[in-house]
Amino acid sequence: MRFILTISLAFAGTILAIPHMKNRQAANDNIVYITDPNTYCMILPRYEHIDVGTSEYPVRTLASGVFLVMTHLAGENPQDFWSNAEMSTAPGVNGARRVQLTGCIRPELSSQLNPGDGGGQYDSSGGEGGLGNPQGSVCLGYNHYVELVEPAGRRACIRCCDDPADCPLTMDTLGCQNVIPGNYSDCAS
Repeated sequence: MRFILTISLAFAGTILAIPHMKNRQAANDNIVYITDPNTYCMILPRYEHIDVGTSEYPVRTLASGVFLVMTHLAGENPQDFWSNAEMSTAPGVNGARRVQLTGCIRPELSSQLNPGDGGGQYDSSGGEGGLGNPQGSVCLGYNHYVELVEPAGRRACIRCCDDPADCPLTMDTLGCQNVIPGNYSDCAS
């Protein structure tokens, strides 16, 4: 009897998870990914010269390096978009896996950005129903992500994480230095 109850509970859990898993299928324009500072995908406004904070839908994935070639994504970030970037794979606050890319950007090289924009945040777990901003966006290989783009400060930061504690959603107005500490030296210049 105990065996049947265990199997029934496992089956019920799987069935209940299917709609959530289905919702997490991301289109090619809703993907974040980090391999290294030269091979990544990030979300930016879909249309030219739109402020980040007002562009949660629709958005566009912009990729670089090998990932762009492998996935045939429509958007390509300029090769020199990051002017001073650093990647880290240090474990999160509870020891879980995470990867981050932090640093300085050249917003004037991307037609998607307004160089004077104070910026905004994209994430996989915030927004209505916890489905993300934009909805359905994911970081490939991880459970969560948070990305801030601050054109006026010439900064950007992306973190993909397994533990939601490593991808805070409630600090979006505090900027990259507070949400994802990392390398931001010389961003203002």
